[in-house]
Amino acid sequence: MSVIRNARDADLPAILRLLVQVNMVHHNGRPDLFRGPVTKYSEAELKEILREKSTPVFVYADETDSVLGYAFCIVKTPPNTALFTDVRTLYIDDLCVDEAARGKHVGSALLRHVEQYAREIGCYNVTLNVWSCNPGALAFYEHEGLVPQKIGMEKIL
Repeated sequence: MSVIRNARDADLPAILRLLVQVNMVHHNGRPDLFRGPVTKYSEAELKEILREKSTPVFVYADETDSVLGYAFCIVKTPPNTALFTDVRTLYIDDLCVDEAARGKHVGSALLRHVEQYAREIGCYNVTLNVWSCNPGALAFYEHEGLVPQKIGMEKIL
């Protein structure tokens, strides 16, 4: 039976492998911005992230405890200013489903787990960024009920 649980050090090789998959999606879509194949975090950085309460990492593990996906999260509270309200947000820094497991509802299960966790810790919302060079991810998030909050734009010179 599959399970979604907190990531642990034993998951690091699988997480590093998935980080390369994410990197290559971005590298293939925007080679002008992303080097490849690399990982966003080193093993040492990942170990620190796993130990930090404000950066929970969840993994989807199958019945053999193989990691098929992950969600890196960051608990954020903006400074209480005259401009912004003081709401707690769970930001999804990275969500990945192994290429071999796509279409099997791993991403949906991870997203539901993240949303439930956010509710449990008193968050107002769940946010994330998605690159326009990744239309599959954009369609997935829209299908899951996420809507644009803000749009980043660029003009290459």
